[in-house]
Amino acid sequence: MTFKNGFKDGIAIGLGYLSVSFSFGILAVSSGLYWWQAVLISIVNLTSAGQVAGVGIMAAAGSAFEMAVSQLVINLRYSLMSISLSQKADKTLNTPARLLTATFITDEIFGVASGKDEAV
Repeated sequence: MTFKNGFKDGIAIGLGYLSVSFSFGILAVSSGLYWWQAVLISIVNLTSAGQVAGVGIMAAAGSAFEMAVSQLVINLRYSLMSISLSQKADKTLNTPARLLTATFITDEIFGVASGKDEAV
């Protein structure tokens, strides 16, 4: 897979994330957060479902334990996606590179990558 092919496949994902990002920002600010807090949440939490749930818990004055449990449950599916995609990974990809790559797996990336016939 070439960079050009990956970029082409990523355009639709990027455009989708653009609209989700604006929606999340509006939700976060309307829930009482500052704009920079919404940006910080987006930087450290890669899942939009986790971001939205986190803002809801913060707005309801939930505890750190509630936040941790909700994030664990919401994001557990990414472990399964990463394991699945690791079977398709190029054999030259070493373990540290696989772990780093697994960190950035999302639903959309999983969908595109799992539909490819060649190694990812």
